[in-house]
Amino acid sequence: MKEIFKNDWQEILEEEFEKDYYKDLRKLLIDEYKHYEIFPKAQDIFNAFHYTAYKDVKVLILGQDPYHNVGQAHGLAFSVKEGVAIPPSLRNIYKELKSDLGLEIPRTGYLKSWADQGIMLLNTTLTVRAHQPMSHSKIGWEIFTNAVIEKISEKEDPLVFILWGNHAKARKNFIRPGNHLIIEGVHPSPLSASRGFFGSRPFSRANEFLKNNGVTPPTWEVK
Repeated sequence: MKEIFKNDWQEILEEEFEKDYYKDLRKLLIDEYKHYEIFPKAQDIFNAFHYTAYKDVKVLILGQDPYHNVGQAHGLAFSVKEGVAIPPSLRNIYKELKSDLGLEIPRTGYLKSWADQGIMLLNTTLTVRAHQPMSHSKIGWEIFTNAVIEKISEKEDPLVFILWGNHAKARKNFIRPGNHLIIEGVHPSPLSASRGFFGSRPFSRANEFLKNNGVTPPTWEVK
């Protein structure tokens, strides 16, 4: 059975779904969802793709793996559902957003409005066992998301890759040289944000690059 996307990702990823590693990953996930509490819900695994079509990607923000506590993960990196407390890393992202662009700090951690603006919020690992961070980091997801990064970097339109933290920076090799901007920086986690994340101005840098290359930049407003 093939994964079904209702946009252009379907054709782009069709060959990936037929590869042996992905078939093995899918079988393993079916078993994991049967025997463990897994986040996000199965129907939300690919929301980053459902919400941001390939043709619309202007910015790719790369996360690590989904939030591992109940009610948080819903398929978009760094985002949480409406009504859920804003996690510390996202609070720091909002602080930098206000400092950089002057936007008021949002009251919600739900970032679908970013996805709707062409900001793809992709974790390198798309599932996780409850309360066990990185528990699915070596089951095959990294092969899949590395392929996705390569596909995005094949786009002719200039776009921005935002890589926060060493885990994301390690994926730089999968970005093909071209007319894109790569913004590397410290992870927004409270453990590291004060060591260079604050004041790094990733949002204005991304927008300036896009504007200079004839691409309408996102507003970065969270609604």
